[in-house]
Amino acid sequence: MNKAVILPLYKAPHFAEQVTDWIWQAFGEGLPRAFFHSIVEHSQTPGALPLTFIAVDGEQLLGTVGLWRCDLITRQDLCPWLAALYVDDAARGKGLAGELQRHVIAYAAQSGYEELHLWSACRDFYERYGWQYIGDGLEYPNTRVHLYRYSLCASAGDATE
Repeated sequence: MNKAVILPLYKAPHFAEQVTDWIWQAFGEGLPRAFFHSIVEHSQTPGALPLTFIAVDGEQLLGTVGLWRCDLITRQDLCPWLAALYVDDAARGKGLAGELQRHVIAYAAQSGYEELHLWSACRDFYERYGWQYIGDGLEYPNTRVHLYRYSLCASAGDATE
């Protein structure tokens, strides 16, 4: 695999159906594909949220990640969210998940956000990328998930007086 290029999906919309299939298969238990199609379709407006990014190597789609207003209906007080991080099986184990996260983190920081959130069913993955576990949340209708925050402030982690 050569160096992956990460770009907004709106710059390569011919990948939208594959992105839809990936996130539906990875995250859509019990939900119709049309639900995920709508998410992807409405995440391709430059400068607006939600926004989908893709990682490609030439014409090969390697992964995707979203920057969404909300990814957990029970925590609509938190915004924005890194969401729907997915790396194709053939591209796993090569650092692409970290590259996709760093891309969204940089985009969110450049957009003026002070923090970013995500939820996950697993622990000990996102911590290695600098995410801070902030407690548990509830995914509809009754699944306990782990909540994370990433500070985008330049002074994050600095000592205070």
